[in-house]
Amino acid sequence: MAKIQTIGILTSGGDAPGMNAAIRAVTRAGICNGFKVKGIFRGYDGLINDEVQPFTTENVSGIIRDGGTILRTARSKEFMTPEGREKAYQTIKKEEIDALVVIGGNGSLTGARDFAREYDLCCIGLPGTIDNDLYGTDSTIGYDTTLNTIVECVDRIRDTAQSHERIFFVEVMGRDAGFLAQNSAIASGAEAAIIPEDSTDVDQLAQFMERGIRKSKRSCIVIVSESPKCGALYYADRVRKEFPGYDVRVSILGHLQRGGRPSAHDRILASRTGVGAVQAIMQGQRNIMVGIRNNEIVYVPLSEAIRSDKPFDRGLITVLDELSI
Repeated sequence: MAKIQTIGILTSGGDAPGMNAAIRAVTRAGICNGFKVKGIFRGYDGLINDEVQPFTTENVSGIIRDGGTILRTARSKEFMTPEGREKAYQTIKKEEIDALVVIGGNGSLTGARDFAREYDLCCIGLPGTIDNDLYGTDSTIGYDTTLNTIVECVDRIRDTAQSHERIFFVEVMGRDAGFLAQNSAIASGAEAAIIPEDSTDVDQLAQFMERGIRKSKRSCIVIVSESPKCGALYYADRVRKEFPGYDVRVSILGHLQRGGRPSAHDRILASRTGVGAVQAIMQGQRNIMVGIRNNEIVYVPLSEAIRSDKPFDRGLITVLDELSI
């Protein structure tokens, strides 16, 4: 295997607070260890279109505190085709990039895995997603900040819910994973969370309503994981039909959750995994995601990291049930 001299960095998919801290860490650790570093703008689309720029420490100065990503991001349909990946590889060769660090979620790391297999390229993934759904790491970059944003929003909604004696269904992101919904429900003192990992039927919905009544109030907060079929609007509709005595409102937090300055936890996670990515390259690691388990850096094969069955602690459901009586 040829000696690696130049590292390329890109951010892909949905933005996550802490991505800039990860870009900074990879850039500075790379330069500190003798590598050239190049930033690739607009994700895999930028790789296809050769939007590449040499990076120095000055390029990443002062960005650790900023949300979003200075490299911009995109979801590239073209990269999902063999022709698109061929164009991307031509850019890799032209720019003399020997290793690629991809900061993103499930789809982004799936692309990195396929790219690495087709062109025998060293690809290192960093877990940059607010959903916390990547297997092999306790937390993903952006998850902690987003969780805190949701809790702050729910705290504000609670004031209105209590003042007007309303039931609020608050929809949060998370794709097919309920980590954000379940933990934000516990942290905000919500009465219930409706998540993909736990089926909800009519009886459970009635139970949610009961919990509010037992507290001698008609207000209630239910956190709902986003879903095209049964999101917050769906459950609010059911309550209006099945429990017409209640005043129901819906709040969909949407992209409000993605923005904002990253928390200390996310800055540290991004910094540690960013340095870990450079160390992995120096050790000859290939096609892995850098994660943290039990406060230790771990290297997880990309094929494992993108598994859809990250363990969900069902004990959290019991915690919320018992605390919401």
